[in-house]
Amino acid sequence: MNHKPTLFLLHALGSSRKAWGELVRHFEDDFHVVALDLPGFGDARESPDLTVDGMVEVVVQAIRTSGATRWLLVGHSMGGKVATLVASRALAGESGLFGLNGVVLLAGSPVSPEPMDEDRRRKMIGWAKQATITSVAAREFIDENVGAPLPFYRDQLALSDIVRSAPQAWLAWLERGSLEDWSREVGCLDVPALIMVGDQDGDLGEQGQLRTNAKTYPRAEVRVLEGAGHMLPLERPETIAAGIRDVWNAVATAAPQIPAAFARTVASARVSRRMRAILAKRAIADPETYVAKALNSSQLQTLRAIAKCVVPQCGPEVDLAIRLDAQLGAGKGDGWRHAEMPSDLDAYRRALDGLAGFENLPGPAQIARLHRIAQGDDHDPAWSADKMKLWFQDACADLVRLWIAHPATMARIGFDGFANGGDGVRKQGFERLAAGEREPWEPSIEVQS
Repeated sequence: MNHKPTLFLLHALGSSRKAWGELVRHFEDDFHVVALDLPGFGDARESPDLTVDGMVEVVVQAIRTSGATRWLLVGHSMGGKVATLVASRALAGESGLFGLNGVVLLAGSPVSPEPMDEDRRRKMIGWAKQATITSVAAREFIDENVGAPLPFYRDQLALSDIVRSAPQAWLAWLERGSLEDWSREVGCLDVPALIMVGDQDGDLGEQGQLRTNAKTYPRAEVRVLEGAGHMLPLERPETIAAGIRDVWNAVATAAPQIPAAFARTVASARVSRRMRAILAKRAIADPETYVAKALNSSQLQTLRAIAKCVVPQCGPEVDLAIRLDAQLGAGKGDGWRHAEMPSDLDAYRRALDGLAGFENLPGPAQIARLHRIAQGDDHDPAWSADKMKLWFQDACADLVRLWIAHPATMARIGFDGFANGGDGVRKQGFERLAAGEREPWEPSIEVQS
């Protein structure tokens, strides 16, 4: 069950997978690391497709090939735009991409046109008009993009990467890729995210990130590294490693783990894109901080205490209260209510106001109070005991349904009925329908105590 998560590392313009070498040493025991050469750079210098789409496809294929079921995307500068587009595809349910847990951007290029001083853009385009990018140009590029001189080895690595880059790849990025606007297709990505940036960076510094990537990732934390420039993996590998680890630790403690075999079933062609997108979003860790949407903060705290009584969970928990609040805020529900009851939102507000302070009761007293409500014998509610009983029936159904809907719960109880055909013309449904029979492809059930 405790399989290692995977990091997919996507480098900047003029860089390569080698730029991550110092950082990777910090992860050898805890992560699988896949550092990629994007088309036109490093060992992929001769790649024919230098478009942003081409870069995204390289990453998508790497994820599919790896078989990763728990993974983070880490994108530096140009690689940041690519990472965001891959994350968007994962949340849209693209086949083979289930398992995204978060995104880390290092001075990331946004999905909107990248802010860049036009004189600097023209100068860099001029470097790429030659047969190769010269060492003189590479030297100038590095000196303009670091907060302080790099250690000798890292400096030489950066020089080598720039010089061996394909000039046409620079042109493809500077003249087209960096200017493409994907913001409408991507929208907002509600995933755990960390944006790291040097305080000596220019266009992609803190203000540039707040205007762009921070809006794409509303849950992102922005960290500013004092004295650092733009070449963060080479300037501050230890700090970057710590930031990535922070994101993963937060995710790992905030969401139940989905078994690898089950995750691979979700990623497979047996599941439709629409269903995969739904499950991908349900699997994302709940935010550490959450602003109530439909309820007030006091009502939300009371609901959270009730949820813990109705659906006790072991290990990392699904925050059922905030998921229910989001459902109420969106006006969604199970589609019915008792005729004598008001709307779901009004019912929750009135009932939770009547239960104010419930969260401060000791555990046995909480259970006893809920038992009285369930039996219609609670004589001090905001409503009559009968209406509180009807509300509690609905609340229990809502909370259990949200818990059952999480992929980790589905795996725990052995439910994979969503894998009933995928998007192909010939659906790959179930053939063995008798009690106790399972298809050869179905993941085994991992019994948990």
